[in-house]
Amino acid sequence: MATSRTLRFSLASCAIALCAQFAFANAAHADQLADIKKKGEMVFGVLGTDEPNSFIDPKTRELVGYEIDLAKAVAKKIGVKPVFKQLSVAARIPELQQGHVDVLAATLTHNKERESQVDFALTHFVTGSKVMVRAASGITALPQLAGKKVVTVRGGTQETNIRAAVPTANIVTFENTQQAFQALQQGKGIAYVNDESSLLADYGKLGPAAKNFTILPTSIGVESIALGLRKGEKNLKGVVDATLRELEASGAANGLFNKWYGPGTRPNMAKRTFTISTDKI
Repeated sequence: MATSRTLRFSLASCAIALCAQFAFANAAHADQLADIKKKGEMVFGVLGTDEPNSFIDPKTRELVGYEIDLAKAVAKKIGVKPVFKQLSVAARIPELQQGHVDVLAATLTHNKERESQVDFALTHFVTGSKVMVRAASGITALPQLAGKKVVTVRGGTQETNIRAAVPTANIVTFENTQQAFQALQQGKGIAYVNDESSLLADYGKLGPAAKNFTILPTSIGVESIALGLRKGEKNLKGVVDATLRELEASGAANGLFNKWYGPGTRPNMAKRTFTISTDKI
């Protein structure tokens, strides 16, 4: 009888333990969208150094840019305050996974390797990686970068792309694109790799000095840029994607492209060659 009571007690204890574990698991996987609504704010991880996606306006000292406007639209759709936290390129995904930010609006390229780490919203920009070189170098094609010092940002797809395109190039990385671009200007590298759209913005900053630099015509990768979300947060992804679809349908998305990338801006891109319509690559 004592053994029977002991067995029943053990089974009851196991059941309680399993229930506790189940409750803990449910709490750990609580709906993020509901949490965001409850706290009344949505924290976006941004770069803040990548014009025109997210950068600090020198006049107002406020964060502005294409992705900042998209983030504000998402927060407005949910009915919460947008909060922005600046991150380095390498820290983007860890900061999201650790719960320090709710969504990444940080020029995040959607690729197959990252799909195991984060979920992606609809692609909101498509560009390619290109290389800017010092005109005096005489470099006109990618193979000529073999053995040469090439600068880029640490932890981005640009580094992967240039290593694949020119395996013997001497790659030097920096914390952000501003530092890498400055290194090129200071002669610390012969070439600089960035997304084409941002590279055009960098080129536009040079003014009269632009004659000293050339952007090589060959693209070394297609970059589908999207907002990054934690894995499995279907409700949050649903409202983010719905916001982006509404911006596309209303024409507001094209307006934002022209505001930050279109004719007369530093990137000075003639027209948009994509629509916001898919999260597939």
